[in-house]
Amino acid sequence: MTAPTTDIALTDDTAKHRYEAHIGNELAGYAEYNLLTDAIMFTHTEVLSAFEGKGVGSTLAKHVLDDARARKLHVIPVCQFIAGYIRKHRDYVDLVREDIQRAFKI
Repeated sequence: MTAPTTDIALTDDTAKHRYEAHIGNELAGYAEYNLLTDAIMFTHTEVLSAFEGKGVGSTLAKHVLDDARARKLHVIPVCQFIAGYIRKHRDYVDLVREDIQRAFKI
């Protein structure tokens, strides 16, 4: 596995309902979401092919989950990438309600 790139800039584009990862001036990846009253539902995460293997996906997943925690939002990981990240990084399991954990096999 390649070491994560350190120059990944992360932003929340609320108009597009997605967090974006940029390397330089280029969009490297994004995580789409729907914001609910007390939860954030992650629906799709994508790393553009030119940036695969550079740690963009993991950096993005960590950022969006840390942001959800800071905003006191429950996470609904419809996106399989985000669900998989939570399965591998158990310190984020508490962000997912128990009934949702069962539904997404967290």
